[in-house]
Amino acid sequence: MNDKKELTLFAPELHIPKGTTNIDFYTNFGATENFCFRNDDGSIHVAELVFNGAIFHVHEIMREALEPISAKGVTCIIGLFVPDVAEVMHKAIKAGAIEINPTKDYDYGYRQGMFKDPFGHIWQIQKKI
Repeated sequence: MNDKKELTLFAPELHIPKGTTNIDFYTNFGATENFCFRNDDGSIHVAELVFNGAIFHVHEIMREALEPISAKGVTCIIGLFVPDVAEVMHKAIKAGAIEINPTKDYDYGYRQGMFKDPFGHIWQIQKKI
């Protein structure tokens, strides 16, 4: 019997347009690519990335699923808890993100900043203070 307890992890799948060949934004923002499977034309089918232990995937749109640009909106915001909100916000913007809300401390006990990545996904970078 294995006494090692497995963790339950939340790994969002972010959809990207078919034909996307470059997801460098995510590695420039600080993520590490675990793997990337490409289609015959060189476009990305699916990639697994990790940011300080937080796993997420980017996947070309399939069937009725839409990515934010063609959907003209988003259905969720990716919340990412990090030790240094300002540093992560700076890296994301330098990598090509668009700042939505600058880093700020809120009365409810969080430091947060928000940006939109080049594929239209909205990220809320945060830390409990």
